[in-house]
Order: sequence, then structure tokens, then C-alpha cells
Amino acid sequence: MPQVPVPLDEVLKLATDFVEEGRLADAERLLDHIVSAVPDAPSALHLRGIVHFRTGRHEAAAELMKRAIELAPDAVVFRRDLCPIYERLGRYDDALRVGHQALDMNPHDPQTLHNLALVHYRQLELDESITCARRTLALDPTAPGAHFQLAETLLLRGEFAEGLQEYEWRYRIAGAAQPLPPSDRPQWDGAPLSGDTLLLIADQGFGDVIQFCRYIPWVCERCPEVVVAADAIMHPLIRQIRAPVKLVDDWNQCSPFVAYCPLSGLPRLHGTTLDTIPREIPYLRADPARTAVWRARLRGLLPPGFRRIGIVWAGRSTHNNDFNRSASLHAFAPIAALDGIALVSLQKGPPQIAIAEYFERAPLLNLGAAIADFVDTMAIIETLDLVVTVDSSVAHLAGAMGRPVWILLPYAPDWRWLLDRDDSPWYPTARLFRQSSPGDWGSVVDHVSGALQSHECAGDGSGRRQLYGSR
Repeated sequence: MPQVPVPLDEVLKLATDFVEEGRLADAERLLDHIVSAVPDAPSALHLRGIVHFRTGRHEAAAELMKRAIELAPDAVVFRRDLCPIYERLGRYDDALRVGHQALDMNPHDPQTLHNLALVHYRQLELDESITCARRTLALDPTAPGAHFQLAETLLLRGEFAEGLQEYEWRYRIAGAAQPLPPSDRPQWDGAPLSGDTLLLIADQGFGDVIQFCRYIPWVCERCPEVVVAADAIMHPLIRQIRAPVKLVDDWNQCSPFVAYCPLSGLPRLHGTTLDTIPREIPYLRADPARTAVWRARLRGLLPPGFRRIGIVWAGRSTHNNDFNRSASLHAFAPIAALDGIALVSLQKGPPQIAIAEYFERAPLLNLGAAIADFVDTMAIIETLDLVVTVDSSVAHLAGAMGRPVWILLPYAPDWRWLLDRDDSPWYPTARLFRQSSPGDWGSVVDHVSGALQSHECAGDGSGRRQLYGSR
């Protein structure tokens, strides 16, 4: 077709508009044409790197950004944008290097400071992370990402008072899913409501819902009329909470309410500290009838006398930190090499495909496809001696049931697991195993394997809580 010359800046502006509108496929097609025509245009390489980053091609994005920097070494934004790419690749030293180069070139760029705050968090350099976050907010007090990063860092250190206040910025982050449709109803301030309906929203992931639903009885003491909006799969669990609430799974079913609150906002209103976390464990229990069915099934599927250990090696892939918190089935090999161990996979979703390549010593029973819901999962957990899992909803489920659970954590964990401890104030029967360096699952699983070897237990499905919970 006839070719029409267009100024490069105008075409780049169109590609930038596509990126900002989320039309990444259109942006990529246009950028491919631009780069083929002008292969050394640094702005085009930079923008193409951004598209690659947002579509998960992080190595390719880093190479494009590096090339753009070579061509335009004085462009601060190129170094700034390479920092989070290196962070996602786990190249934290490189991320800090280019981030500080950008900061030296422009000490007053909030985005650079925010990027550095996150990288310092990944390295557990928490003082530096807080400093960067506070410098960001001094430049832009309304930057939600910096508020949220500050919240996670403070909460990880157990500083709940300020941390939970900062945590309220989580829904102002660009692209964050809102807890409810547009409404003129205010967020609850914790004051008693007499005769009016309060809406609680089971927000965030299933694990968060399990963790924070413990606050519902406290809410009902202040508000006798409570409706909980939650995914239907969570209803059987929330019904176990000793509180008179109505459950809905569709906004059209929700009765008129005067105020609302996400479940994850309740710790702040409760004034939670490390010493005042509600600890009535268990607050979730397996259904006896379903447990009896699963116990009989497992008796016929597992060798007698073996220790039954449930495993989960991956969380939900859409979680924004899943690349850090999830491991692989292969990483569990040191556990599978032990004598007298029978592994029971509680893993759901695409990670189950790894079982097809499992050839370790321990028998592995794959129950993923047979698990219909959390009621099934609880019933199975009740028949096991121990659950070993990464940071996942199953970790919260076993902890809320008061069952023995060993949780494998990344070097910089989610804030709720705190620092430098192998126990959890949220779940007394949990034992925490932490990476000694970023990405090092090998040392974590070796630690778990050694702990299993030092604990003798008949594998009768009784779940010896004191034995496995001991340290």
C-alpha cells in the first residue's frame, strides 16, 4: 500500500495513548512498525519495553530499556522505569543501582522514590524503604502507591497503629478493584449502629477473608443488623462465625445499608495490636459428615502407617506478589525423599499440571480435581497429620481450624507474617519457615525436611497437633 510519512513524535504519541488506554496489543503493533523503521529511536525502545513489561516479558523489557539508556544516557525516565523491571526479575542490586542513578539525576521524582521503596522492601531494608516512601509523600502527599508501600513496611514491623491507617489507601491505587459498586454510603467508622444495616464486604483474596472474618462477632456487638457480601464459595465458612449475619453473593440481593466496611478494614477499627489480635482458635471447623467420607476415601488410597502431609506449592497466579510467594512442586523434593511420608496434594488450578512430572519416593495423591470447595478442603485437612504450604488460602484455612500447618515464606513476606519469628499471632498452630535470601526455596524446604525427620509420628490421620506445632 502507499506509504505516508508521519512525524515520529506524532506516531509515538499515538502509541503512548494506546498504552495509557490499556490497548497494549495495538501499541505493540504500532511500535513494531516504528522500531523496524527507526531501530535506534530511544523513546520507541523505551515504550516498547514498557509494553513488554506489562505483558509479562520482563527479560525482553530489560534489554529494550538498557538499549534505550545506551542511546540516551541522560534520559532520567529510562533508568527510572528500568528499576521496577529489575525488581520483578529479582535483580535487586541492579534495581537499586539504576534507581539511585535516576534519583541522582532528579532527586525530586516521586515515582523513582516509590520504586526504590519497593526494592528496599524486597531486600528487607525496611528503614530505607520507609525513608523513600516518606520522601515520596513529602513530594506528593496523595500518592496512593507510596502510602500503601509505607503501610506494608510498617505492618511487617508490627507497627499496626500507623500501618493500618496507611493501609486504607489500598483502594486508591490506579487499577485497584473497588470493594463495591459506586455508592453514596459512607465507610463505617466503627461507631455503634442501632437498627440500621451495616454492609461488610469480603474483599481481597480468599485467605484475607478467612483471616479477617474473625472480626465479625466484634462488629455484631456494635451493629445488630449486618449483611456480608462474599463469593458464594466463602458462605459455608462465614456461617461458622458465631454471629447473626445475612449473606449475599450478588449486589442485587443486598438490602439497603447505611454504611459499609471491607473485612480487611476491620483490624484498624478494632484498634488491633499484636497483643489484641482476636485469638479464638479454631473459629472454622470441618464438617463431620464430609470428614468421615474423606477419611474413608483416603484410607483406601494411602498406604497405612505413613504420615499424611498435605502440600500446596503455589498460590493464585493473579496475586500481585505471586512470583515471590509461590514455589514449584520440584522444590518439595527433599520432603518427598523422606521415608514413611505420603503427600496429599491440596493444590488447585493450573499448577496441578506439575504432578504429571512427579517421580519422587513419597507417594503423591492428587486430590485437586476432586476438591469441590473449601468444605472439602477442611474435611481433608482434618484427616491429615500436617499441612505444608506456601502463603496461600490453605495456610489461612488450616490456621483458622487450629490444625498444624507449616508455612513457607519468601524472604520479604506479606506483612501479616511479621519478621524474625517462626510463630504467628494470627494462628497459634502455625509454624513459619523463611527464606534466608530472596528466591531461595531450597534452604526453606531443607529446613522443613530436617524438622520432619526430627519428629516421629504414626501416620493415622489424627493430626498430632502438639507434636507438629512444637519447635
